[in-house]
Amino acid sequence: MILKAFLDANGFNTTLCLNGQEAWNTFSSAEFDFCITDIMMPVMDGFALARHIKSVSPSIPLVFLSAKKEHDDILEGFMLGADDYVTKPFSMDELLARLKAIHRRCMHTQTQPSTFQLGRFSFNAPRHELIKDDKVQKLTSKESDLLLLLCENMGNTLERSKALQQIWKEDSYLNARSMDVYITKLRKYFKDDPDVDIQNIHGKGFRLVVK
Repeated sequence: MILKAFLDANGFNTTLCLNGQEAWNTFSSAEFDFCITDIMMPVMDGFALARHIKSVSPSIPLVFLSAKKEHDDILEGFMLGADDYVTKPFSMDELLARLKAIHRRCMHTQTQPSTFQLGRFSFNAPRHELIKDDKVQKLTSKESDLLLLLCENMGNTLERSKALQQIWKEDSYLNARSMDVYITKLRKYFKDDPDVDIQNIHGKGFRLVVK
């Protein structure tokens, strides 16, 4: 309730739900621009809630706010499509800054209409869509941001530090592990097209090559 009051006072119109099922019902019946979820909640936990939300709205920004600090929990959060993972105790001012940074990044993506032809795929960055044979794969915001950086550097090496600073805002071991997870997910999307290859450049970063 304190966090809701703080966000409302800083210009966010927020809705507070007291358990995961209530949150899912509320999300399903209204339009939202952002989701902040705890993990250890009654009825439905935050991971299950995130799966439901991402299944119907893959590009919506989502932040986990939890006392669970184990690396496996944090990595699972990012694998589910989270844009950030904040552990308790936390600074509300820092959380606000993180939310604003995610919002700016999403708005930047939306205002830079860019489409790329990648082999048999078409990537629509503003819509977070990867299209092949009229089949649409919705991407999470981080998947889309990472693929856009690779496209903007196509044929050249995208340095790990640059991607981490630009998308995760910090070059750390945990964020680097998270980026590796997203690279793996992007490779799976392209696995049926041998003309698209995301290469590891040892000690430097990644390179998107389209034949």
